[in-house]
Amino acid sequence: MLHWRYPAEEVQALLPDSLTVETFDGSAWVGLIPFQMRVDVPFMPAFPRILHFPETNVRTYVTGKSGKPGVYFFSLEASALVSVLTARIGYQVPYYWADMSITSGGKRIRYESSRYWPKPKGASSVVEVEIGEAYGPDEANDLDRFLTARWALYGDLGPWTTYAKMFHEPWPLHHATVTHWDDQLVAAAGFAQPTGDPLVHYSPKVNVRCGWPGRG
Repeated sequence: MLHWRYPAEEVQALLPDSLTVETFDGSAWVGLIPFQMRVDVPFMPAFPRILHFPETNVRTYVTGKSGKPGVYFFSLEASALVSVLTARIGYQVPYYWADMSITSGGKRIRYESSRYWPKPKGASSVVEVEIGEAYGPDEANDLDRFLTARWALYGDLGPWTTYAKMFHEPWPLHHATVTHWDDQLVAAAGFAQPTGDPLVHYSPKVNVRCGWPGRG
């Protein structure tokens, strides 16, 4: 999980009118989150490349008119076209079909993505991280929790905002260091190109159940 500070007004300008950006320490935060997704469907085989695939999202943190906090996604790159189409229809979130890969060796992981569809075609991202030690039981601070302790997502359905609950344990966090990053996805979402080193977290795994979306 890579995060950068942004002026709240810059992020707010890219949100639906029904959502308000959340801030921490006077700033909004925009995240670039590459990871491996595995979707488990009862009584079905794993279907690699359809239900087991890399993904990268660009996101921020918001509240809806009800005051409930959640995640808002500006884009989600995924290598499984069927899953991209299903998520666009089912959860009203902006999935993009992309050529993605994850390679690892020792404590290092490299995430690569290049967008196929929809535009801007070719928007790419390369992130290399080195995984550090796990957080201690009381080590996570308020900012760590602000960026990772999220159990809902918001989406767009025409003039309406949708809201879906996520059910999972807190992310088990590790320290991590970015050894290389070259990203176009944050800028493709409409932001100024991030500068400076991001704040970095790594998590090995969490199991998530997704609630069905309703009106936000």
